[in-house]
Amino acid sequence: MSKIACSDSRYTYYREIRNGSLQTIDVHEIIVARSNGRIIFLCASILLLLLHQESQVIYIVGALLLSILVIISSQLRVVQKERVVIMPAFGVQLETYYWSGRVSRRLLSVGKILRPVLNEIVTPVRCYWSLALVLDGHEELMPVFQESQPPVKMLAPIWKALCAATGGEE
Repeated sequence: MSKIACSDSRYTYYREIRNGSLQTIDVHEIIVARSNGRIIFLCASILLLLLHQESQVIYIVGALLLSILVIISSQLRVVQKERVVIMPAFGVQLETYYWSGRVSRRLLSVGKILRPVLNEIVTPVRCYWSLALVLDGHEELMPVFQESQPPVKMLAPIWKALCAATGGEE
């Protein structure tokens, strides 16, 4: 069992190779750093409410707005980590872990994957890379990372491992 790590300001990449009795399992994990912006914003809001307690109306409205903000922020789907588990004889499992504790898993058979592709996505504001799978019988590409947008230096080893598992050329 070996681990390889690479880090960025927002993402951390781990690769773990597990040698089993029947096959080798290749696990690629991208961990998203949690932003402290919400916590700082909530603390500043509470501090402002405590400083302006002269008026009860402002206090009640502020408490109501703060509770609405807490409810909305807890309902957001904030990603903790995304994982790609490559089992060459069986398939590819895509997992998304959320901070709320929810886990989303999708299993794709190796026979259905025609080719993994790295896409450069250009918008008027920014440019980023995406890893997607071309699936047999589907018209659209299936993105590997649904919620996060890791840098290309973390996507390249995953793309190479997917190419090796599906029998495609790099």
